[in-house]
Amino acid sequence: EIKVGRVMKYDVVIIGAGSAGCVLATRLTNDPNRSVLLLESGPDYPNFEVYPDDLKFGYNQAASAVDAPHNWAFSGKATEEQGNTMPVPRGRVVGGSSAINGQVFLRGVPEDYDNWAAWGNDEWSFVKTLPYFRKQETDMDIKDDFHGFDGPIPVRRHARETWLPAQTAFYQACRDDGYPEDPDMNHPESWGVGPIPMNNPDGVRMSTSLTYLNPVRNRLNLTVRSAVTVRRILFEGKRATGVEVQSGDEIFVVESEEIILSAGGIGSPQILMLSGVGPADHLKEMGIPVQLDSPGVGQNLRDHPNVRVPVRVKDDFPLDPEAPRSQLALRYTAAGSSDRNDMQILASSFSSPMGGDPAAGEGIRFTCVLELAVGAGEVKLASTDPHVQPFLDYRYLDEPWDRERLREGVRLCLKLLEHDVYKDIVEGLISPTPQDLVSDDTLDQWLLRNVTTTQHISGTCKMGPDSDPMAVLDQYCHVRGLEGLRVVDVSVLPDCIRANTNATTIMIAERVADWMS
Repeated sequence: EIKVGRVMKYDVVIIGAGSAGCVLATRLTNDPNRSVLLLESGPDYPNFEVYPDDLKFGYNQAASAVDAPHNWAFSGKATEEQGNTMPVPRGRVVGGSSAINGQVFLRGVPEDYDNWAAWGNDEWSFVKTLPYFRKQETDMDIKDDFHGFDGPIPVRRHARETWLPAQTAFYQACRDDGYPEDPDMNHPESWGVGPIPMNNPDGVRMSTSLTYLNPVRNRLNLTVRSAVTVRRILFEGKRATGVEVQSGDEIFVVESEEIILSAGGIGSPQILMLSGVGPADHLKEMGIPVQLDSPGVGQNLRDHPNVRVPVRVKDDFPLDPEAPRSQLALRYTAAGSSDRNDMQILASSFSSPMGGDPAAGEGIRFTCVLELAVGAGEVKLASTDPHVQPFLDYRYLDEPWDRERLREGVRLCLKLLEHDVYKDIVEGLISPTPQDLVSDDTLDQWLLRNVTTTQHISGTCKMGPDSDPMAVLDQYCHVRGLEGLRVVDVSVLPDCIRANTNATTIMIAERVADWMS
């Protein structure tokens, strides 16, 4: 039996304690006169001593929440060929996906942010975002005007002398194929092959929970509540006034002057739609009263489609289960593309505990990533129950240009594998098979069967100017047509950046917190 609890009041309520939410809670409570409530559906580990090992180390992104208790373990539909079976990991813990991710701390290229500005979001040009990239980090390797030196998140790169044999082989094959050395992937002019910037000194994943939130938990104006489900946002007219939440077997109403939705690329559009903010036809279909017809909510689902090229290694090739999975990457521009660095290839090493496929004998893998896809999907409600995940339709590779670039990427992987450095490593290619490589059409079919997520879902509550009917937010992240409600997380991106999304999400939270201070 669910009981109705009492009403509480805060100056700011932040929904979601992930990459953005922890940053906002930390920065907004710098003002001792502002009370902030940070809500999270997953568990909380306020002390490093009790912080679980699966959050400190490795890649805890199993397809089942039983195997990965801090993972929502959603599923999505990649293509018609695959159906609704693609695993979609998302963090379910204070720290959000920054607590389960691959620990890559890579920025987009300057053109990404300058494009946002050109589309009517002039506060988000590269020049205006750079101070907030610097503010979030302490770069342990590089000291210059492009890198931070006193921010909460430490950033490092694997030193050359620590590169694993498979990584060294990948580097040599790329260099001999004409790609330049890239010692600093966060430099504005970066491209080529080099070490990935990572936020895991000594192998420990530095989530926003550890780096931002934990040092300020003593603040009396900050309240962190975990294991809380947000049911909907409450309105009086066009003003958001509170949040209806469930904690245990009780329902509470939390009133607030300002509500910030930071539940991520899936959670934020879901909560908006459950609250009656979204495409009117879809809301009516679900039996939800329309508070605001906002057709862009849940649309413009952006991601980085990838395919994996798994390789069987020779029996005597060393594979250490304790070693890092990936140390290096190649960033390049597809043939005929006007978008710099729209492709990336990661080289990974495996042994069974690290997630390779032991049945197939996978020892190393190339992951070929389309960093700037043309195609977009959508998020739609599957139920009015907030505990039921929405339907995620990614619609990968619907666009011919997306297929063409990913085809080229796979063929580049195969070319690199032919280099002499791999002759003592590689036993044979597992997939694609010779039959898959007969023609563009057969390779396209292989792509459609195998394409999957890089877990960078974004864009589902995008910001934009008044002239864009699909813009859910203005460029200050206010929900258009409503008062007292912002969305601040990866869902605000107009388009996916040419990089992993964590550093950009944190930058967005830093920027908005500065406006609110």
